[in-house]
Amino acid sequence: MREFNTSGPNIPDRHYTIERRPQIAEGLRMVEQERYFTIWAPRQTGKSTYFRQLAVYLEARGYEVAQMNFENYRVASLNAFLYAFTKHIFEAWGIDLRQETDLVLVFERLSEVRDKKWVLIVDEVEGINAEYFGIFLHSIRNLYHSRQRHALKSVILVGVTNILGVVSDNASPFNIADNLELPYFTEAEVFELLGQHELETGQRFDEAVKRAIYRITAGQPGLVNGFARQLVTRYSDVSPLAMEQYLVVEDWYLTEAIDKNFENILNKAKEERAFVERLLFTEDKIPFDIDRPAIKLLHTNGLIRKDEDGNVTFWVPFYKKRLYKAFYPYTNGEKKVIASTISAPEYFHADGTLNLDKVIAHYKAYVKRRGFHVFREKDEKGQYRSIPEAALIYSFETYIHALVEELKGKLYREAHTGLGRSDLIVNIRGQELVVEAKVYYSPGRFVEGKEQLAYYCRSLGQRVGVYLVFCPNNVRYPDSVKEGVEVIEGVEIRTYLVEYDEEKW
Repeated sequence: MREFNTSGPNIPDRHYTIERRPQIAEGLRMVEQERYFTIWAPRQTGKSTYFRQLAVYLEARGYEVAQMNFENYRVASLNAFLYAFTKHIFEAWGIDLRQETDLVLVFERLSEVRDKKWVLIVDEVEGINAEYFGIFLHSIRNLYHSRQRHALKSVILVGVTNILGVVSDNASPFNIADNLELPYFTEAEVFELLGQHELETGQRFDEAVKRAIYRITAGQPGLVNGFARQLVTRYSDVSPLAMEQYLVVEDWYLTEAIDKNFENILNKAKEERAFVERLLFTEDKIPFDIDRPAIKLLHTNGLIRKDEDGNVTFWVPFYKKRLYKAFYPYTNGEKKVIASTISAPEYFHADGTLNLDKVIAHYKAYVKRRGFHVFREKDEKGQYRSIPEAALIYSFETYIHALVEELKGKLYREAHTGLGRSDLIVNIRGQELVVEAKVYYSPGRFVEGKEQLAYYCRSLGQRVGVYLVFCPNNVRYPDSVKEGVEVIEGVEIRTYLVEYDEEKW
């Protein structure tokens, strides 16, 4: 029986596998045009699985494909590299160059072959030692210009960072037009992958679970397989797999899973913490420009992408959720301070429903007493690591977590791929509502935010949304910016304003 693969390239006989048909067709077209091109994408996006599929189709058309991986050659000697390189060539093409000690001569010998159709695929190409990487690329470039006269019809360089920036000189064949994009799975492909398991085992996924997996992973192949594998392994005797099981797996991924890809994301995010926090806690529209170092770093590592309006947005909601938690200042002790002032009976109406006005009034009183500085982390030099907006949001989140614990409720986060949106869904005594905390930006964004919250509540089947907005007290607000209760397309939106002294805090 096949399984969901979470490590290395897929083996179709062993793993549920999606054949990337449009990308395979594009790869075939580029090879038949004798193009030398690149494929880059973050880890676990299916690159190795893809080019193995492409190789099968190429071989069916008469090409001989040499595939090799140089992930661990960053400090390898030239002799070690040449040994591995020529060994792969001999195994794939039958030409023995294993005695050659000069990289340039290896390629010169390859250029002497006329009556073959060869394709060279180099995975983890950025792992090649920088001392001879330039020679390697320039040797390929020289063959590119004469490719109609020799056997090496196409070279495909594959990497986890945008290697276009590494190999782009004026004479290089690897220019921006010659990169094959390998997108994440579409929703239809996620459904197709999960459907293979359903067909082979009889165990089904609820439609809502399939959509949830696609939504939280954005179709990132490694995460899609990871969520599915956890579900079918933990609940092998459950069918259909429902949201009850999905939420357990999501919580495990968010709080327990040691995910090597997220560790890389987190390390890169820490390098650009202020920039990432702007994306998490403000509604700033930041134009996507790959020449900005922060954007290039975070994009090439799979954290951010360009949205339909040309601005920066988060790529994978799962990463956004974990970053939210990773940057949270857990050590300040404020949760205990808040809990000591909460008397549970005071927070409910006589009919047992939650008294939201009381909840927010208590929070506002807490803010006046304690402020926000405690929620800003400092580095070893005493400089703030985080931006002020982060302190505002974390202040409210600490409060709402303490409240929910004391009131014996539950809550979980729903992160959106857009900016400035990360809603908490709170359940207390069976009453469920969506809570969004945000920093005031402008009157237009204020009104738009209420409408978006109402839309989101409807998508979840929720009838109440709490809209809490932090407002600096040095701004003159129009009449539209006020507290109150209104019904927007069938959803009750309760708006609360929390004023703060921008200069002081």
